[in-house]
Amino acid sequence: MALPAAASEAGDMLAQRLYDGTLAEGYDDTIRLCDEYNSDACFAAGLSEFLGGIEALSRAMYRHGATTPSTPVAALLLGMDMMGETGVPGNSSPEPLSYAQLRTILGDFVFALDTARAHFEMADIGTGYVITIDPLKVRVDLDGDGTAEAVETLGALLGSVNAFGGMAAPDASQAGGKDKTPDSEPTDTTIGFDNADAIWFAGYTQVVAAPIDLLLAHDFSDFFSTFLHRVFPKAGLPMQEYSTGGTLFMDADSDSYIADLIAAIHTVDFPVIDAARLAGVRDRLKSITALSRQNWKSILAETDDNRELVPSPRQTSIVPDMAVTEKTVAAWMTTLDTFDQILDGKLLVPHWRFDQGFDLKAYFETASETDLVLLISGSAALPYIKPGPIADAQSFAEANEAFGADWLNYAFWFN
Repeated sequence: MALPAAASEAGDMLAQRLYDGTLAEGYDDTIRLCDEYNSDACFAAGLSEFLGGIEALSRAMYRHGATTPSTPVAALLLGMDMMGETGVPGNSSPEPLSYAQLRTILGDFVFALDTARAHFEMADIGTGYVITIDPLKVRVDLDGDGTAEAVETLGALLGSVNAFGGMAAPDASQAGGKDKTPDSEPTDTTIGFDNADAIWFAGYTQVVAAPIDLLLAHDFSDFFSTFLHRVFPKAGLPMQEYSTGGTLFMDADSDSYIADLIAAIHTVDFPVIDAARLAGVRDRLKSITALSRQNWKSILAETDDNRELVPSPRQTSIVPDMAVTEKTVAAWMTTLDTFDQILDGKLLVPHWRFDQGFDLKAYFETASETDLVLLISGSAALPYIKPGPIADAQSFAEANEAFGADWLNYAFWFN
């Protein structure tokens, strides 16, 4: 149902507030305008909640000194620069972190994502709009000091944006890219966000929320106590003081990391403590495919061509060397159908040990624990193994033909 709406102040002010890092200041007025069926205000509300959730999560991680392990073996496993300082937390005086606190942090993030989703879906109702934003100039308060500094932008976080879709950041020298020459034309990194993009964002909230909800449906306290001192090295976790021990194979740091990694694998046996939440993960995954179809319905109905986030075959792609054709759209729709069949248990997931397939629907609806090692090795998979058609290369043949080696990039882009 289309409802009448006019361009609102929230939509007009959105880009500048994003660049200034002051998006929260107009939130109450934005909600009021959204409630009055201003579609662009609903988009602004969804974006405010989405970015607000990211900021809150980032602040919590900073508050507790989150970092990435930087031992040589971790660098090898994670593809990190072994000479970097990634093992040093940005916060030199982090607060202690408990398992209950971590669950609350993750739960609050999921709540923010779901709130954003609701407003993004409302933003597809009513009059069309286009809000031009340069995502690389958007400021986010990552360290929780109350101010989104000039260096706290998405462009700076992405580093050299030449490695991100081939687009150069507006301020490439600050973002880690190459300095512009005086005679070079600045690269246009703006996107014209419209009604269809609101549905894209709604789907993306569920892409992010689903794995977090999967974790929260389980008790992962043993894993927290055993391994997460590697992520929160100064937050008072049980093994914090033993990150470096003796030497067995390589060096004291790496050998202790290997020991912790083995212990982590051993403790990935999570009892299900919220069966409804686990079943809800499947609902989230189903909503991703439904929202993607809705997104493409809106995209294909568009008649303009204004810096589209995801273009139709009739529009211009802003992503170099990644065109959208009728063939790629058809292949994506077929892929969504295949994914739904897997989620509905009509198409089974192959398991290396069995001739029959794994019923993913039965797992989400009936599992009482998730033991990763035993699921992979086979014994814990037995309750979900059943006869029926199994997903194979032929199930995704159309997508493989259309996307080729770029299938992962297209999947991330199309959402």
